[in-house]
Amino acid sequence: MKIMAIDYGDAHTGIAISDLMCTLAGYTTVINTRKAEVVVQEVKKIIAEHGVTELVLGHPKNMDGTLGPRAEKCEAFAEVLRAETGLSVTLWDERRTTIDAHNILMAGGKNAKQRKKTVDAVAAALMLEGYLTRRKLEGSL
Repeated sequence: MKIMAIDYGDAHTGIAISDLMCTLAGYTTVINTRKAEVVVQEVKKIIAEHGVTELVLGHPKNMDGTLGPRAEKCEAFAEVLRAETGLSVTLWDERRTTIDAHNILMAGGKNAKQRKKTVDAVAAALMLEGYLTRRKLEGSL
């Protein structure tokens, strides 16, 4: 069993995939496109290549917990992913993951240009690790 986390963005979509034991994020990449249909096709390819059985999609809530246009866009994208892949899609609160990803990369000595290339994949990995931790605590893994 492998779980894929998706940090869906307007121009860059971060992807992180768990290891077989669902203990940590192993594979990460970024899909660079503004076209949702291209993102879906690339996600489907990655699912097939890595044997993914479950999807976790970032749900960008506002800091006060309300839902804005980005969250609604991700909810609609979740429906497309369910229909196109046949996999379950869990919406995961992704507040602060991009900020935390920038801070991790900055602490690692990456400049702004270097951070831009990988920040979405790191954000997806942070989401995935949070999701895996919750499942372990609930005894779901």
